[in-house]
Amino acid sequence: MKTIKLMHAKLHRVRVTEANVNYVGSITIDPELMEMVGILPLEEVEIANLNNAQRWSTYAIPGTRGSKEICPNGGAALLCEKGDILIIYAYEQCDRTYILEKGHQAKVLIAGENNEIEDFFIQTLSSENGKLEFEPRQKR
Repeated sequence: MKTIKLMHAKLHRVRVTEANVNYVGSITIDPELMEMVGILPLEEVEIANLNNAQRWSTYAIPGTRGSKEICPNGGAALLCEKGDILIIYAYEQCDRTYILEKGHQAKVLIAGENNEIEDFFIQTLSSENGKLEFEPRQKR
């Protein structure tokens, strides 16, 4: 079985609400945001800081529901400042043959100024007669 790594979830342009160097690792995220795109607690995520080009990976932990918090913890807190804009990606290992036959979907949330949901859509790979088609913005 050949596997490939595909994005399944993305929090785009979320703002850092706090950076806590004294917490042991991870990134704290409002569970409403996590659930919207399907990021699970303890799931590995990749993070890109649009303010300084820093990139790192860690794991997600749910914070306070409805708080809109995005808080890099531990060493990652040194890679950003309050107000920085991040992109948080989650990937999954997929069977390549399955994807070529059945397709794949990724949920994308675009955040507003205060981490409210500004836009939400699904990016889709669909298979038709063995050919993949990419749909960048399918509304749910």
